[in-house]
Amino acid sequence: MVYQTVSLQKVDHVMVVKLNDRVSDPPGVARLSDELTELCAEITWDEEVRVVVLTGSGDNSFSLDAGVNRTVSRTGGEGEIEVFSISESIAKIDRPVIAAIQGDALGPGLEMALACDLRIAAETSRFGMSEIKAGLIPWDGGTQRLGRLVGKGKALEMILTGETMDAREACRVGLVNKVVPRQELMLTVMSMAREMATKGSIALRYTKEAVYQGMDLTLEQGLRLEADLYLLIHTTKDRTEGIKAFREKRVPKFEGK
Repeated sequence: MVYQTVSLQKVDHVMVVKLNDRVSDPPGVARLSDELTELCAEITWDEEVRVVVLTGSGDNSFSLDAGVNRTVSRTGGEGEIEVFSISESIAKIDRPVIAAIQGDALGPGLEMALACDLRIAAETSRFGMSEIKAGLIPWDGGTQRLGRLVGKGKALEMILTGETMDAREACRVGLVNKVVPRQELMLTVMSMAREMATKGSIALRYTKEAVYQGMDLTLEQGLRLEADLYLLIHTTKDRTEGIKAFREKRVPKFEGK
């Protein structure tokens, strides 16, 4: 499929997804939502992809206006509102997803970054939930994912005030994993992604599943899930290859089987 809102490049089992332009109107959000849904489904079926990098083409790629994710319904009557998620498809990807944030991540753009597993930001980036200033609340995962990441108190402060924080503060509170000079951002992210992609793809997927599902389980249930997934890995060819490579003191060649 040919995409208008994103461009793709596959490098060493890493799929780099670049947002082409800042979305500034409801039709653009609708198009981005539709294309992300199609793209993420395509990635899920592509066994060669082990890690996904989400980035943008400019400073405002992760900075969307608070109201643009609402538009007049395409199928309903006049005055009806239809909302388009730009985060849910990203959150459903079963491979690790790294957000490379070179500019600001504000409002729905920050919600999109929160749907990724790791966030690496440039030193000049700013972060905030600005919806309250437009008389709205975050709806694309912001009220749920932000608190799970930075804690209830900090999440409430960010959402209720609509104030922004700089990249260093975002790193301190756990909103981003690492802050680097802007000129080093993609080099840092791609180095991390390539290294991660050398690992067994089944182990990467099971690790993500165990962590995310475990957050909604009791400790006992989570430990049982972890043990079940661990035992499943022992039935794979990748596990056999890992043991063989260790004994032969070489780099394993995982096939995702």
